[in-house]
Amino acid sequence: KRILLEIKLPKEIKKPIRAMEDVFAALHTIHDPPNWREKWIEGQFQLSFSLEIVSIGGEIHFYIRTPEMYRKFVEATIYAQYPEVEIFEVPDYTKNVPQDIPNKEWDVWGMNLDHTKPDCYPIKTYKKFEIESQTLEEKRVDPLSHLLEGFSVLQPGEQLWFQIIIIPIREEKPWVKEGRAIINKLVKRPEKPKPKPILQEALEILITGKPPAQPSGEKEIIPPEMKLTPGEREVVQAIEEKISKFGFDCIMRYVYVGKRDVFFKPRVRIPFAFLKTVSSETLNGFRPLKGTVTKVKSPFFWFLDKRRLYLRQRRVFRGYVRRTGAFFPRPGGSFVLNTEELATLYHFPNKIVAPASGLLRIESKKVEPPSNLPIELE
Repeated sequence: KRILLEIKLPKEIKKPIRAMEDVFAALHTIHDPPNWREKWIEGQFQLSFSLEIVSIGGEIHFYIRTPEMYRKFVEATIYAQYPEVEIFEVPDYTKNVPQDIPNKEWDVWGMNLDHTKPDCYPIKTYKKFEIESQTLEEKRVDPLSHLLEGFSVLQPGEQLWFQIIIIPIREEKPWVKEGRAIINKLVKRPEKPKPKPILQEALEILITGKPPAQPSGEKEIIPPEMKLTPGEREVVQAIEEKISKFGFDCIMRYVYVGKRDVFFKPRVRIPFAFLKTVSSETLNGFRPLKGTVTKVKSPFFWFLDKRRLYLRQRRVFRGYVRRTGAFFPRPGGSFVLNTEELATLYHFPNKIVAPASGLLRIESKKVEPPSNLPIELE
C-alpha cells in the first residue's frame, strides 16, 4: 500500500540544499534487490519513492509518495534535516480531476524525460550555481526558483504536476563501469593486456621460436592526465564526482491538465525551461523521451493522428496517476541520478531565494507543550 505525504514549509529554512542530499542518501538504505527466486517466483521487486511538486490553480505543494511501511522512516529522515517542516498524510490529488481525461471538459499535455548523454555524465547541480556566482547575494540563488515562479502563474482550473520516481540501485545498472571507461578513454590510459593461457604461449614459442614480447618499460615524461584540455579535465572531474555518490534509477515526467476554457498550451514550457537551467552541452541534460510527448504529426498516416494523440494522452496521464514506467508494462524510459542531482531537482527552498507567491508556507510550527507546564487538577 502506498500513501501520499505533503511537506508544508515554514517561512525560514536555514538548512542549505546540501541537507536534502543527506535525506536522499538515507532513503537509499531501502535498497534490497530481490534474488532470482524472489523476482521470478514470488514476484518481488525493489520498492521506490515518488517525489512530486504540484501546482493546483497557482498553489504549490511538495509531496512524497511512499510505501506505507516506510512512513515513519521517511518522516524521521526529513525531520532530522528539516525539523521546522510539517508532514501530513493527504488524499491523492490526482483523483480530484476526471480519470477519463482528455474529455469534452478537460484537456491534458505531458511527456516523459530522458538524458541527453550516458548516465555517468552529471547534470548541472546546485554546487555549480554557487561556484558561478560572485557576490554573497547571488550565491543564494536557488535553481528551483525557476520552476516555482512558473507554477505560481497558473489560474483556477489549471494544474501542473512534476514527478520523479526514484528507485535505489547499486550494481543493477553499469553506469559506474561506464563512467570509469569514459574517464580512461579521455585521459588515454592504456588498457592492461589480458594474460594469455600458458598453452597458447608455449605453442607460439614452438612455432615462432621467439619468447613472448615483454611490455616496454619506457614511460612518457608528461603523463596523459597533464595533456587534458580544461574542458576535458572538467568532464573527468564531473564524472568522477557523480559515480562516487549513491545512485537512483529515475523516471521523470510532467503533466499539464486544465479545463478547456482556461487550457493555455504555452504553460507546458514551464517545467522544461527549469530543466534547461540544470542542463549542459558539455555534460548532461534533459530531453523529451521519444514516443511519450503528447504531439503526433505523422507524414503518412495523418488520418490516424487524432486517435494516436488520444491514446498517447491517456498513456501519459495514466502513467503519472499510477506512478508506473514510461512504457509500462515494458521496461525502459529511465536514467540514473545521484543524490546531489536529486537534491538540485527536489528540495525545500528558502523564501528569501525562492519567493514564489503560490508556495504555501506555515506561519509557525506546532510543538508539544513543555513537560513542566503547570496544570490545575480538579
